Amino acid sequence: MQRIIKHLGLVDYEPTWRAMQELTDQRNADTRDELWVVEHPPVFTQGLAGKPEHLLQQNDVPVVKTDRGGQITYHGPGQLVVYLLVDFKRMHVGVRELVRNIEQAIIDMLAEQGIAANGDVDAPGVYVDGAKIASLGLRIKNGATYHGLSLNVDMDLAPFGWINPCGYANLKVTQLKNLGVNLTVAEAADKLLPHLERHLSTSKETA
Repeated sequence: MQRIIKHLGLVDYEPTWRAMQELTDQRNADTRDELWVVEHPPVFTQGLAGKPEHLLQQNDVPVVKTDRGGQITYHGPGQLVVYLLVDFKRMHVGVRELVRNIEQAIIDMLAEQGIAANGDVDAPGVYVDGAKIASLGLRIKNGATYHGLSLNVDMDLAPFGWINPCGYANLKVTQLKNLGVNLTVAEAADKLLPHLERHLSTSKETA
């Protein structure tokens, strides 16, 4: 069953999150999977396990308590966000394998740009020389996933210094621009999506 890819542009976080919930709640066995490609205005999102103390200083950036896994992270213009509205049951994989597949898609895309990256079994996401370049947070409900991944492309990284990113103090954060790769968010999406499609379409998936 072919996935629908929607390029939504720069959209506010909260209504996008609510739309993901609505689609997930209305799913049935025939609902096609969707990938939403977006950017967000500046916002901190705090996962279900999020602790308020990981916001290190008060500022004008809003904090939204959301229902994905993980701690606090930052979204802003210049960051590629891909939301994965996927029927998890159809994939016949475990959560850990799904996470690894998503991470591997990002790693493969970065390799094409000459960047050696890796995942971390204890801390989901993708790292370059110990600095986080991509974050991952999912919610699984009624056998379907929503939320997804963010990849830092060409953005203001300063707000990451106002939090413990993903709950880790002093975690370094990087982006494509700082690594010598000059892409727009749309160009980064075009390079990432084929890898994401390939890694989501596992041999175990059924139509």
